[in-house]
Amino acid sequence: MKQSIFSFFIIASLFTCVNNATAQSGYKLTKTFHIASPGNWDYITVNPKSNKLYLSHGSQVNILDKTTGDSLGVIPNTTGVHGIAFINDINKGYTSNGRINNVTVFDLKTNAVISQIATGENPDAIFYDPYSKRIITCNGRSKDLTIIDATTDKVVATIPVGGKPETAVSDQAGKVFVNIEDKNEIVAIDINKNEVIGHWSLNGGESPTGLEIDVKTKRLFAGCEKQLVVMDATNGKIVTTLPIGDGCDGVAFDNSTKLILTSNGGSATMTVIKENSANDFKVIDNAATKKGARTICVDESTHKAYLPTADYEPQAAGQTGRPKMIAGSFQVIVMEK
Repeated sequence: MKQSIFSFFIIASLFTCVNNATAQSGYKLTKTFHIASPGNWDYITVNPKSNKLYLSHGSQVNILDKTTGDSLGVIPNTTGVHGIAFINDINKGYTSNGRINNVTVFDLKTNAVISQIATGENPDAIFYDPYSKRIITCNGRSKDLTIIDATTDKVVATIPVGGKPETAVSDQAGKVFVNIEDKNEIVAIDINKNEVIGHWSLNGGESPTGLEIDVKTKRLFAGCEKQLVVMDATNGKIVTTLPIGDGCDGVAFDNSTKLILTSNGGSATMTVIKENSANDFKVIDNAATKKGARTICVDESTHKAYLPTADYEPQAAGQTGRPKMIAGSFQVIVMEK
């Protein structure tokens, strides 16, 4: 009985703390964009130079109006698509197509497919490094990165990373950092030499997925199992760890507000963390989202966060594993203040 009473007070205290934190961030679910089609999904990305939201979805990329959710088109034949990257200066977009081991290049204005580029096996995350003017894919099965010259759309290097690369970011000064999911580490790469220069342990951070960077404070934010690991991007030292929700597969960073957002699909929350300085971080919220909302992007012009998910069939007592998606229930939820 004493243990039960003690547990009650602990739970009540935690509930009060979460409520107080919620009042500080102000984030809440305000809209749902329904996309009546089947299929799995992964990354979602907003183009900062347009009103468009790009969403990986099975064998195509859905393009939505970021304000209304209206459909603006699709990029077809991107089987097993994971991520989307942009280079607005040259009007090109790129998708990483995991099941067909290539990248689709498309026109940002017309959505027309320009070409396809062969990569390593199962390209997952993709991003544009403005420093090197390279498109970079993280190839999960071949455990390497494909480096593509954005001016020619030719592969110029393949960099082995010694494990399954999940997400990569750039310090925009010559270094690229990659979460290695099956090794629980971050690999540092010299993009000028196209070679690995460091393997940095996450020291207890497990299964890193989402990764972001604050290039000003030189801090990396790695979303791991139930915790965010903050690492010094200059030397690989751990700055701090912070608790987040369960099932995180994405991290977003709003440079102007200095807020780090993690999408926790298992616990149906979005953890909001404030970067007060390079060495001072605080969890201020665990805002309610929806089950399955595990990836995320943030629009820094409006500070809205977008998370794809779906509705699921109820699971029977004792049933484990991912529940079955209800057909036609694919959606994007909008979190805003």
